[in-house]
Amino acid sequence: MEHKFYITKVKVLTGTSYGEVYTKAKFIYKTITSRTKRRPYIRSIFFNKEKIFLDVFWTHLSEKNHSDRFRRLKQYPCGLDLIKNSKMGPTTQESKDKSSEVLHRFYGINGNGESFIVQIKENINNGEKNFMSVLPLH
Repeated sequence: MEHKFYITKVKVLTGTSYGEVYTKAKFIYKTITSRTKRRPYIRSIFFNKEKIFLDVFWTHLSEKNHSDRFRRLKQYPCGLDLIKNSKMGPTTQESKDKSSEVLHRFYGINGNGESFIVQIKENINNGEKNFMSVLPLH
């Protein structure tokens, strides 16, 4: 299956240690959090400027092992840029866990020339969309 890739100019977070990258990613998240009283979100062009909530990403990330967290956190700003600005359609599939959820996968190429995936989970019943994960493609 051919995927359409959104090309972002945003580069991955630099840093040699997990703590260094985590601090930078959390700073980006706190900046977004400070704009709202409730759950932090960004708006997506693809989903007609609907809210994509960001808090689920951090709980999903905490379930991963240390090296996987590090890989994913480096891609965090690239994933946010893709969610905000991409007009490319995702691949969509039903969730294996719940029939009331759909998973959207967007594909992108970051400012470093590396490809990555952003996964958004949508609840069919209420239309709520949550940013689940961002990870390098290879």
